[in-house]
Amino acid sequence: THTHTQTLHRRLRDAADQLTESPVSLAHLARIHGSAMQGTLLVLLATPCVLPIPGIGNVLGLALMAMALALWRGDDCSTLPNRIAEIELSARWARRVLMMLARAYEWAGRWSRQRLVRLVVVRRRSWLAGNLGLMGGVIFLPIPLGNVLPALAIVLLGLGLALGDGLAVIAGWVVAAAAVTYTVAVCAGAWIWLIAPLGVWLR
Repeated sequence: THTHTQTLHRRLRDAADQLTESPVSLAHLARIHGSAMQGTLLVLLATPCVLPIPGIGNVLGLALMAMALALWRGDDCSTLPNRIAEIELSARWARRVLMMLARAYEWAGRWSRQRLVRLVVVRRRSWLAGNLGLMGGVIFLPIPLGNVLPALAIVLLGLGLALGDGLAVIAGWVVAAAAVTYTVAVCAGAWIWLIAPLGVWLR
């Protein structure tokens, strides 16, 4: 597993160096990963959400929610849906995504190992569908800096699935809880300080 992640992070860095100035589709980024697994696809979909790419959070938030629904139904989610695969990033953003992915896999190769594998077996994916759908919904919302924590949670969940590391999955749950807490706090603050006073002023 560690050898695989080491090879993958080198492959992603090499791919970043070889990009031209042409736009890059998510399908191409997925092909660079080699065999498509649910874990690596989650990492791929979540990583661009951390970057300030206009509109990407809305699109990929919907994609993550659609993937969550498919997982809940028990459908195959080992490849990107066509509409998502066709999304293109500029060469600049594609390089950044590839370098962020490379760093994530390099870190995972150093610290991850197979443990608490009961949390990542195929028969127990309903928890993943619920968590993934919730994080996709949070990413979709127009909240300042609201994409970072849910995207990180999905990256940790994806790494946990790809590497069979239940501890990474637990870390993903913890970060997901923090993401929900942050979202609720921001929404409550907006209501208290903006919406409610505006409603009183408009009366």
